[in-house]
Amino acid sequence: MKRLAAVVALLGMAAVSACSSSDNKPAATGGAAAAAAVYTTVDGNKPGIDPAGPANPFAPKGNSFSGYNAMKIAWVKNHLTDPNQFYPGIAESWEIATDNSSVTIKLQPNNKWSDGSPVTAEDVKLSIAIAYTQGNTAFTQVPGAAGAASEVTVVDDKTIKVTQDMANPVTTFARGVLDTPVVPAKLWSSVVGTDIWDKIKAARTDGADAEAARTHLTELGKKIIAHNPGQDLSAGPYVLERVNASAALLKKNPHFYNAANVAPEKVQLLNFTGNEQVWNYLIQGKLDSSPFVAVPADTMTKIKATAGNQVIKGYSPVVVGLAFNQSKAPYDNVHVRRGLAYLINREEVTQIASPEGGTAAVTTSGIHQKAAAEWLGAELGSLEPFATDVAKAEEEFKAAGLKKSGDKWTLADGKPWKVSMHAPAGFSDWVAAQENIKNQLIKAGVDAEVVTTADFPLYQTEMAEGQYDSGFWLIGLGPAPYNIFQRIYGSANGWANIGGKVTHNAPGKNGNWMGSKEEVEVEGLGKVNPGELTAKLNAVSPEEQKALMLQLAKTANADLPVIQLWDYVNTQFQNTTRFTGFPADDSDLLRLPHGVWIQLGLVKAKS
Repeated sequence: MKRLAAVVALLGMAAVSACSSSDNKPAATGGAAAAAAVYTTVDGNKPGIDPAGPANPFAPKGNSFSGYNAMKIAWVKNHLTDPNQFYPGIAESWEIATDNSSVTIKLQPNNKWSDGSPVTAEDVKLSIAIAYTQGNTAFTQVPGAAGAASEVTVVDDKTIKVTQDMANPVTTFARGVLDTPVVPAKLWSSVVGTDIWDKIKAARTDGADAEAARTHLTELGKKIIAHNPGQDLSAGPYVLERVNASAALLKKNPHFYNAANVAPEKVQLLNFTGNEQVWNYLIQGKLDSSPFVAVPADTMTKIKATAGNQVIKGYSPVVVGLAFNQSKAPYDNVHVRRGLAYLINREEVTQIASPEGGTAAVTTSGIHQKAAAEWLGAELGSLEPFATDVAKAEEEFKAAGLKKSGDKWTLADGKPWKVSMHAPAGFSDWVAAQENIKNQLIKAGVDAEVVTTADFPLYQTEMAEGQYDSGFWLIGLGPAPYNIFQRIYGSANGWANIGGKVTHNAPGKNGNWMGSKEEVEVEGLGKVNPGELTAKLNAVSPEEQKALMLQLAKTANADLPVIQLWDYVNTQFQNTTRFTGFPADDSDLLRLPHGVWIQLGLVKAKS
């Protein structure tokens, strides 16, 4: 999830000038070459283009687009089970120490910024300093934090080595390092300051000076988010040409290391604020490609009917679940959560909400079922499936002390009970799913409602504040096993891992809005502290991880902090009218920004 900040200052360049009307069409007259000159898509991470946004990859509304004019050290593949696989980015290659104690990075030898100056190890080191102010997992200010860097050393102009603090190591250290955005030191060093590394070193200790240093870095982090570099200096395949409220137009960076294999001369990123706009772009044939977007069946038929459009599908390490605030009755009672699980027909919900972009969850394990098959093997079939069963739901409700008055379920004291579900208004699949769940519950005698919030940032804020009884929560965010389970047994549910010591905060304290108990009784396992098991995933061997994953899957299945609804399928769209060479079904490239496809030389103009 992205940090929120106010957008500041106009770009000090021609980027604020209006795009011409022809820029809003992917095809133009004048033959195949002219038609393929502009590659048109949307950036799924940037709904709502702001013409006043700076060329700043850390600004939520900045005009810095990942994979196009914004680069990372390397591009994470999001492999099914191995988190440390990447495609090259700023780095040409890297070497991870066998004990994960360090990663040595070799930069692309010929890469340059869009003004022709070389990309150097000093640029990367400055970018790592910035990462410390933004809470990057490998570059944390917290003393003793797991997976933290201890040394950042420039070996030579094109080589940098980052060493892990082995007092509390993690297996995903290299992932945290290589996933770092890189910016030019010449435009950012002034805002960072000359004493940044002294502050970082001090912050990772204890005492008054350390606290002052952490405060300094936190405030600096806000300045970083608000910084306007005044121009777009890009090390990616493109550099910003101009932007308005309708679209951002980027032109080819001739100094990019693989510029000879970058086919489109320009890229146009169309503005959108909701799924419906992307659907219309696809139906009109405006997009050469589109990242994942949830699409209802009738709209999918229209999209497929457009000349050149094709649907591509792959693995997406994301699961949507209905999460409960257990600090609020009756959701503090596991029998209530189980009863609701037995009432919800997940197949029906998925068919209504995400027929092309999701697969109904086989059960609640906390893991995407495709990854669960790898982690759990045959044990996946031993978990309670929670198949729709009204009789079992009634048994669970009665065990919870709920009462049935006529055909309506009430609380134990006879007071009315209404399941209140929340979703952000722009998420059409989430809203449709909750409306269907509401209807299913009402039919079974459980009153229910759907409440929408204005947008996703507000939804995140209000959920974190514990304002909701229940709402949709993304879980199973692989491939790192720790990342998968920290969504339900991490900070949002009370567990904090600081300096290798795991503690549990009370509901409503320090971000704990889910409110689970610290220990859970699980059949066959006894009392389990799932937060401690999750923390262990960070540092143990793959075989030990498998054993822990099984224990956690059984815990999630028994305790149901969330009801797993559907596992996302990475459904994307490509149009072969103007370009070819797109990734095929099940390619791991589908999990990366489409600009990465272009920079690696895959996309070619159609002759």
